[in-house]
Amino acid sequence: MANSILIVEDNRDVADLVSMHLRDQGYSVETAADGRLGLNKALSEDHDLVVLDLMLPGIDGLEICRQIRARANYVPILMLTAKSTELDRVVGLELGGDDYITKPFSIRELLARIRALFRRTEAMRSPPVAPADKIDAGPLQIEISKHRVELDGRRIELTAREFDLLVHFARHPGRVYSRAELLDLVWGYGHRGYAHTVNTHINRLRTKIEADPSKPRFILTVWGVGYKFFDRSDTGP
Repeated sequence: MANSILIVEDNRDVADLVSMHLRDQGYSVETAADGRLGLNKALSEDHDLVVLDLMLPGIDGLEICRQIRARANYVPILMLTAKSTELDRVVGLELGGDDYITKPFSIRELLARIRALFRRTEAMRSPPVAPADKIDAGPLQIEISKHRVELDGRRIELTAREFDLLVHFARHPGRVYSRAELLDLVWGYGHRGYAHTVNTHINRLRTKIEADPSKPRFILTVWGVGYKFFDRSDTGP
């Protein structure tokens, strides 16, 4: 079902233009040309997003925003405003607006902000998924909470950094990482001068988990790019 968007905007040309582009993107769109009608629609109907002008006849957008936020049901609000001062933006956000865009605006930016709000809302509604504590990579078994690695039932002793590196690879099989990416993701910093650090740790890790480090089956080199952990499409365990 298409996401439903309510546009509360008294400028008919703006409302029509925004509505046309939103419908072209597959959204269901409804409009209100003044504050009282907009507030009634926002409170009595179900919408997935409200695009709300702040300067409205009847009831202004800030009051509409406040009353929408007084309800239990959450709906994201994107504020449209000709006001560009920091105070105006702060007041709108503190009353419960999720984002704002000042007039004149580009339709492209408006659509991008709307998509971002929908992604954020979907993420909020989705229950968090805890990463698996155990990783089964064929003969290689990793138990994260116990900091334990076994290969063919034999315990493998790893340093903290070697363990973190292995876990990161094993959680993303088939994903190719450059040395710079591994520095950022595993070490927490990135600098060309430290690329040898990645090479050193991978070499040490290979000596511990590979039967033949010169012909690795777990941590594979992608020449000219970086490294990856084997997946089922690779020749491996």
